[in-house]
Amino acid sequence: MEFVTGLRCRECGRAYPAEALHVCEFCFGPLEVDYDYDAIAAATTRESVAAGPLSVWRYANLLPARNDGAVDLGAGFTPLVRADRLAAELGLGELWIKNDTVNPTGSFKDRVVAVALARARELGFKVAACASTGNLANSVAAHAARAGMRHVVFVPADLEAGKIVMTSVYGPHLVAVEGSYDDVNRLCAELTSEQPTWAFVNVNLRTYYAEGSKTLAFETAEQLGWQTPDHVVVPVGSGSQLTKIAKGFDELWKVGLLDEQPHVRVSGAQAAGCAPIATAFTEHHDYVRPVKPDTIAKSIAIGNPADGWYALDVVRKSGGALAAVTDEELVEGMRLLARTEGIFAETAAGVTIATLAKLAAAGVVRSEERVVAYVTGHGLKTIESVAHKAGPTVTIPPTLEAFNAALGPDLYEEKP
Repeated sequence: MEFVTGLRCRECGRAYPAEALHVCEFCFGPLEVDYDYDAIAAATTRESVAAGPLSVWRYANLLPARNDGAVDLGAGFTPLVRADRLAAELGLGELWIKNDTVNPTGSFKDRVVAVALARARELGFKVAACASTGNLANSVAAHAARAGMRHVVFVPADLEAGKIVMTSVYGPHLVAVEGSYDDVNRLCAELTSEQPTWAFVNVNLRTYYAEGSKTLAFETAEQLGWQTPDHVVVPVGSGSQLTKIAKGFDELWKVGLLDEQPHVRVSGAQAAGCAPIATAFTEHHDYVRPVKPDTIAKSIAIGNPADGWYALDVVRKSGGALAAVTDEELVEGMRLLARTEGIFAETAAGVTIATLAKLAAAGVVRSEERVVAYVTGHGLKTIESVAHKAGPTVTIPPTLEAFNAALGPDLYEEKP
């Protein structure tokens, strides 16, 4: 927060104070946090970052809030895993998985919530709230519990059981809404006006909340020895995460933490049952037409994406691509990642891996590139999606004879 100079409209450039604002009063464009990058550069070195905590707060100079510890559950600095077996399956060379399944509540949402609620406390809010497709509700409820804040979270009523249970254990006021995420979001926009003392992290605090996603880029570069990848593949719901990853790489260059200006190709992954941005890309439109979601990838099932046009613009300017995969393909993507790299990730990650496979087969993601795929939520949250394809290989009586008869002696042979 020390280096924040205010907020600025992404469309008309009008300046605002760093308050709980998210849209321009004049043109209704989204607001962006403004920083004093010269001051950040003077105060930040690779050594100072390395001396920081193993969490998103090691990059505090590039975030719009201070960490006083009250809401800190240790979000961020997740593993960047070299994925050679998956790369071999896909015909790629250097492939890495950014494994955000290991965050405190099992998804990347802990990054954005940590930043948003830290800022909410600075602004004097006592109640944390959100509209969510599940992961955000988990994270807001957990971080609010940690901070001793009341929370009220809103989700679609047809959400996966794991996400409902996980949210409800942190306390009351989980509200299931009959309708899609877009219906939930509209309700929360109305409530933001009715309840101005509530911090809706992805509505009136959205400008600060979104900045937490930049840490995915910061960590990736640091873990690659302060180098950037050639190509990243990102799951896309609202489009915010994709735009902030691109912004994160650019900011590292602005403040002198990279030796070379980054030229990262950014590709996005959507489920075919909710692919408004990928459709706009494929059909060469300059607008994103809202759709009614119909996919098992509920965490990215946003039919009217708030940052859709901006994500489209980032992908096009970077030379990346957007593609969509079916529910069947995304389930196979989940299984492929688990089988080759030992990472069990949720449906959105299945979308990422299946899209990566599709883009690699089409030559969009190239074998000579250093590629990072973002895996943003744990598979136990969406276990229903793979339950029909997972289970015991065989059920046998408790005897050696039965085991040998069922699986055969070749199981004892060591495979290379």
